[in-house]
Amino acid sequence: MEKKQVPLRLSPKLYNAIAAWAEDDFRSINGQIEYLLTECVKQRKKDGKYVPSPLDEPIELDIE
Repeated sequence: MEKKQVPLRLSPKLYNAIAAWAEDDFRSINGQIEYLLTECVKQRKKDGKYVPSPLDEPIELDIE
């Protein structure tokens, strides 16, 4: 299966948090993002719920 390439812009805080998490899970950053997105899609299919519209609004991340 050929994978699609998707340009992605992340804040430095979010990138660093994902990078640290990926390291903890022994994954690449790309692999961690793909894993997280896959889990979100599975959860949505399981719940059958739509993502709320406020998701498009910028959020403050409590990441240090």
